[in-house]
Amino acid sequence: MTDATRRTARTAVQTLFGLVAALPLLVSTSGLPATLPGLGLALAVATAVTRLMALPAVENLLPAWLRTPAPVTPEVPAE
Repeated sequence: MTDATRRTARTAVQTLFGLVAALPLLVSTSGLPATLPGLGLALAVATAVTRLMALPAVENLLPAWLRTPAPVTPEVPAE
């Protein structure tokens, strides 16, 4: 799985968590002004999940296909 696909999958999972948390507010309200608290909640939850998924402890709990690969450090030639 490419890095871009992995990032897309992680973003989709994070957004899904945010929408699921805000779903009761979105369903019980009608009209754009009334749904703004629900949208704000969805964004807040998505942000929190994003930050949590960036923690090394959470990263280790994720399935291998969702983990961020270790950064590759370029080798500096010896002079």
